[in-house]
Amino acid sequence: MKVLLTGANGQLGHCFKNIFPKDWELFATDRKVLDITDNLAVEDYISTYKPDCIVNTAAFTAVDKAEDDYNLAYQVNVVASENLAIVAKKCNAKLVHISTDYVFDGTKNYPYEENDKTNPINVYGETKRKGELAILANNSSAIIIRTSWVFSEYGNNFVKTMLKLASENTKLSVVDDQIGNPTYAGDIAKVVIKLLKKNADGGIYHYCGDKSISWFLFAKEIFDVALKQKLLLQVPDVYPINSISFPTKAKRPLYSVMSMEKLKKYDLSGSNWREQLISCISKIKSI
Repeated sequence: MKVLLTGANGQLGHCFKNIFPKDWELFATDRKVLDITDNLAVEDYISTYKPDCIVNTAAFTAVDKAEDDYNLAYQVNVVASENLAIVAKKCNAKLVHISTDYVFDGTKNYPYEENDKTNPINVYGETKRKGELAILANNSSAIIIRTSWVFSEYGNNFVKTMLKLASENTKLSVVDDQIGNPTYAGDIAKVVIKLLKKNADGGIYHYCGDKSISWFLFAKEIFDVALKQKLLLQVPDVYPINSISFPTKAKRPLYSVMSMEKLKKYDLSGSNWREQLISCISKIKSI
């Protein structure tokens, strides 16, 4: 199987490359190799290399920065997604696209299902939802995987940010009223490969960590693991605060826990993020 990977230098892209099946052929691209916001470039690349599958992990994910640069977020999250959907259908390639829990407004108090009403409350979530709609309108066989709170040993993410802050501060305040599911990027990569092997039906699927938690409690878990592994010699005092006390440019949903019932038909279950956190911090330490 020939697979075109976009966003190959992101944290999910890195994890995908690490576990890519040896008997498959990979075309790993970043924006320097392939500008997916350019429809002609996408069509030319795909018609040249003729992949059987396209895995789109590229995205504008800087939530606060998106508020100041709507156009760039729109180009990457909407235009590029539509380009890939159209060309994938034209070339009979299976498209797998990664989306986000931030398409929801967070007003529910029980897990969101795939067909629940979306109502994004920031530019990032808005453009990711528009990207979903563009894909669904142009390619009914495409698979869209919504995930949440992604972390890994690569790139920028909450785990690495907390470790950095812990090495520089004796006290930290972390938001405790936003609830979600941490998800290890390597587990998302595994699910993508399994769905491709199973030739899964097109549509939207939710995949995230198996247990929900607040950012505050997640930070505490991170510090506990880092201390046990001696990546940190001491940990800061951590205090819970609410979102109102920690204003950000972009609003975040207070509750973005997602149900994964739909994936059970493919014998897939949520990411064991506590186990993966131990492994991830070990890898960060070795790096």
